Amino acid sequence: MADTKGSVDYKASMNKLESLLDDYLGKKAPALPENIKDTLVSIAPYLAIVGIVISVPAILALLGIGAMFGPLVGYGLHYSFLYIVGIITLAISMVLEALAVPGLFKRAKSAWTLMYYSSLVGVVANLLQGSLSGAIIGGLIGLYVVFQLKPKYK
Repeated sequence: MADTKGSVDYKASMNKLESLLDDYLGKKAPALPENIKDTLVSIAPYLAIVGIVISVPAILALLGIGAMFGPLVGYGLHYSFLYIVGIITLAISMVLEALAVPGLFKRAKSAWTLMYYSSLVGVVANLLQGSLSGAIIGGLIGLYVVFQLKPKYK
């Protein structure tokens, strides 16, 4: 039998975080008007597609620029780490959004969950890159919108 002492239950932690955020950003925060929620839900799949279309060339360009200028840059490991974190998190967010698009058209809860995870990846990326204000402000705004729209997905 495997020793589970000291192990972390990530699924339970993620559920607890979602419940906490839903409580504060979805229920206790001032609600968006219903017409704005309906508009955002109806254009969400198209916004995700636009985000994907913009992300693919951006990732390819970043990879090309990084390969071309990497040896010439004198910033060292700190710059390289931030650059790599940015590319990886952009790619992860893009994949999550791409997976969510079909469900966004159907207003499926699974698509909402993928967009929620994409928002969390953005917050983590800002934290890893040392942008505390970006993580707090961008995270709060993004997650507020995501949790305000949660009831619209079944």
